[in-house]
Amino acid sequence: MRDPRYTTLASTIIHHSCRLGRDEHILIEAFDIPCEMVLALVEEAQRAGGHAHVAERSTRIMRALQEGGHDDALSTWADCDLHRMKKMQAYVGLRGADNASEMAGVNSAQLQKVGKHYQKPVHSDQRVKHTKWVVLRWPSPSMAQLAKMSTSAFEDYYFKVCCVDYQKMDRAVQPLVKRMSAADKVHIKGPGPTDLKFSIKSIGAVACSGDRNIPDGECFTAPVRDSVEGVLQYNTGTLYQGTTYSNVRFEFSKGKIVKATCDGDQDKLNATLDSDEGARYIGEFSLGFNPSILHPMLDTLFDEKIAGSFHFTPGQCYDEAENGNRSQVHWDIVCIQRPDYGGGTVSFDGEVIRRDGIFVPSDLHALNPDALGAATA
Repeated sequence: MRDPRYTTLASTIIHHSCRLGRDEHILIEAFDIPCEMVLALVEEAQRAGGHAHVAERSTRIMRALQEGGHDDALSTWADCDLHRMKKMQAYVGLRGADNASEMAGVNSAQLQKVGKHYQKPVHSDQRVKHTKWVVLRWPSPSMAQLAKMSTSAFEDYYFKVCCVDYQKMDRAVQPLVKRMSAADKVHIKGPGPTDLKFSIKSIGAVACSGDRNIPDGECFTAPVRDSVEGVLQYNTGTLYQGTTYSNVRFEFSKGKIVKATCDGDQDKLNATLDSDEGARYIGEFSLGFNPSILHPMLDTLFDEKIAGSFHFTPGQCYDEAENGNRSQVHWDIVCIQRPDYGGGTVSFDGEVIRRDGIFVPSDLHALNPDALGAATA
C-alpha cells in the first residue's frame, strides 16, 4: 500500500510548484528514490492532463560517468539530454542518495569540466530559464544521519516540512518583496568579524514559496556586482561537490572575494572559487524563513530555508535577480542569525529589518515563526 503522504507531496509538486497544464510535458528526474513516489508523480501529472517523462538516475553511476567523462563523452551526453529538455514545459528533480558524500574525491578540474559541458547547457541555460521547475531531496537514511535523527523520525519531519501551507507563506512574503525591491543599501552585522555592506539597488526581489524548491521559504535578490565590501564569517557547515567545509570566511573588496579561508580543504575551497572569473563574486543574497527548519544538516535545499538565516552565494546569479555575474558555480552558504547561533542584524537603508532572526517592522511580522506556524518533528 502506498504511503498517502506520497500522493499529498505529488499533488503539491504538480499543481502548486509546476502548475502543470493540459498537454504540457514534464520530465521527472529521479535519483535513488522509491518507484512508488515516481508513480505518484506520473499519475498526478496524468490527472492534470499532462504528459510525464521519467529519467531514473543512480548517484553512484552518475559519479562514474562524471569522474571518467572526457570532453566528447560529456558533450554528447549533454546534447542528448538537452534535446529532451527543450521539449519539456516542466521539470521535477527528486534527489535521494545512500551517501551524501558520493562525489567526494572527484578532482576540481573534472567537476569544472562537467559543469561546463553538461550542467551549464542542460540545467543552467535550458532547464532553469525555460521550464517550470522544482527540485527537492528525498528522506534517505543518509539525510537522516546528517540531521542526526532516526530514519522514521526524519521521514515524519520531512513530510511535515514539505507539505506546509505555501499559499499562506506566499501572502506573508509579499511585503518583504516590496521592501527588498525598493532598497539600496544593505548592512549585515553578526558576531565575530562579520560586517558586510553592499547595494541591491534596482536588482529586484523574488519570493520562493514552494514554486522552485521544496521545502521552501526564502526571498532572494543579488548584490550590485562590485558593491560588496567587508567580512563575512559563515556559521554553518557546507557540503559542495562531495566535500564538507566549516567556518568559511570571506573578505570582500569591490565585490570580489579577495581572501577565503575555512576549516577543511582550503586549497579546494579556493580552487572552486577560481573555477572562472564569476566564482569570486556574489550571485545571490537571500533571507530564509521556513519556521520548521531550524538547524543545518549539510543539505542546501533545507539549510538555505532555515528560519532566521541568510545565504550569500558565490557564483551565478539568477535571471530574475540579474546582477550580470556569470559562473558555473552557484554555492549557497548559510549564516544563521538567531540568538542560539550568535545573533545579528540585517538593515535596509539604515532600518533594521531583522534582528536576531526575527523580522522587526510590523508589515513583516507574518513571516516570523510564530505567525507562519512551525511543524514539529
